[in-house]
Amino acid sequence: LPGLVLLTSFLLHFEGHASPTRFVCDNRLIQKYIEEAKDMEKRVGQCQALPTLSCPAVLPLVDFSLQKWKSKSRETKGREILCDLELLVFAVAGAQSQVTEECGAWQLSQLYQRTNTFLQLLQNFSGEAGPWEPGCSPHSMEQNHITSIFLTYRQLVQGKLHFFFYDMAKDSCK
Repeated sequence: LPGLVLLTSFLLHFEGHASPTRFVCDNRLIQKYIEEAKDMEKRVGQCQALPTLSCPAVLPLVDFSLQKWKSKSRETKGREILCDLELLVFAVAGAQSQVTEECGAWQLSQLYQRTNTFLQLLQNFSGEAGPWEPGCSPHSMEQNHITSIFLTYRQLVQGKLHFFFYDMAKDSCK
């Protein structure tokens, strides 16, 4: 229920503004989603008897060098994050099909909603929409542990998404 309330507040906040760039101007929102990602990672770690995935999840490698990140264009950053999110959405959906345990299934459902929301938000920013293409995110890894999916999501929100929104805010929120 708290996750649904946060998602609803996000959507209402987002829809209540004329421009999607307004979302990036309120730094409290991205901070809220960073904290939520940490909480989701913690909660899934508390689930009992999480299965090992029989079909590994292919996850984007989302760690990055801040110096290299700063040297990239906004378009390159946006495409990179879109690719990471698309691969993550695909990985979460694949894991959902393998997890029947209630706690893990619920957490994966919540994660799917969050990743898909960010994906749609960024597609609206960039105007790019379309299916994930193989090779879109060239740096990936296979993982058999559900907790790795949540770790990847937290790292993506805390890293690339946070800095991407920060960059956009510098130009859009004067």
